[in-house]
Amino acid sequence: MFNPFAEVVDESDDLALIESARGGGLDSLEKLILRHQAWVYNIAVRMVFHPQDAEEVTQEVLIKAVTHLSTFRGGSTFRTWLYRIAANHVMNMKRRGAELQPHTFAEYGAAVEGVPDMDLPDPNTVPVDVPLLVEEAKLTCTTGMLLCLDRRQRLVFTLGEVLGVSDTVGGEVLEMLADNFRQSLARARRDLYQFMHDRCGLVNADNPCRCPKKTKGFISAGHVDPDRLLFASRHALQVRTAAHDTVREIENTLDRQYADVFRDHPFHQSPDQVAWLRRLLDQPAVRTTLRLS
Repeated sequence: MFNPFAEVVDESDDLALIESARGGGLDSLEKLILRHQAWVYNIAVRMVFHPQDAEEVTQEVLIKAVTHLSTFRGGSTFRTWLYRIAANHVMNMKRRGAELQPHTFAEYGAAVEGVPDMDLPDPNTVPVDVPLLVEEAKLTCTTGMLLCLDRRQRLVFTLGEVLGVSDTVGGEVLEMLADNFRQSLARARRDLYQFMHDRCGLVNADNPCRCPKKTKGFISAGHVDPDRLLFASRHALQVRTAAHDTVREIENTLDRQYADVFRDHPFHQSPDQVAWLRRLLDQPAVRTTLRLS
């Protein structure tokens, strides 16, 4: 199976794969998809929260990309072109999963505060290491915070702050001026960071909310399932590592502290990539467009 992080992605390699895929080259298409699908998936997770929903969104985006591959003219990198398709899709798709229950920062803060502080779980009563459960609680909570942003803010924050795309690329993806992208990112950061500074112990030591104190309560409330972790993994690659060539510099030390919370999130791979890819390639629209027999 192709590992998208085992080599430096070269745009000329993408162009060669695209040309071959347009001619029905299945191996080239598979390599192209596996090289880029994780980036779409990591946008989708932050837009819809639940990995299962994110997997569906990713497949929907890639079906659009593959069936419109003939329209790619090389005016931008393939990944920027793919980001644009993903952005249009997630901005216009129907609400799903966690998005069906929108909440404000005030409501989210009240919900977290409503979870009682408790001692850590007994290691003998849970199927995974307790530190991994604490990490799952942290990732569940901070990923959920993103749903307090409206869709456009969430997308701008994911692209600009988490994945670190430039203002120019972000503006191109969202069809706005680079200055407008930068201003939108500043507003999203302000709203999210103000909430975290007021409530979250990860960025302000004066705040009482601590992930270890909330872990057992999150389990009791059903927000964390020790038997089925959604976000935490012992072997997860961090966003800061996956996007090391693109992550923007943070000038303000305080802002860096907030940003680090999200750049330390795992860079997710979609579940069961082989089965997922086969389902994508079995789509009638894909097979017809690429003349796959």
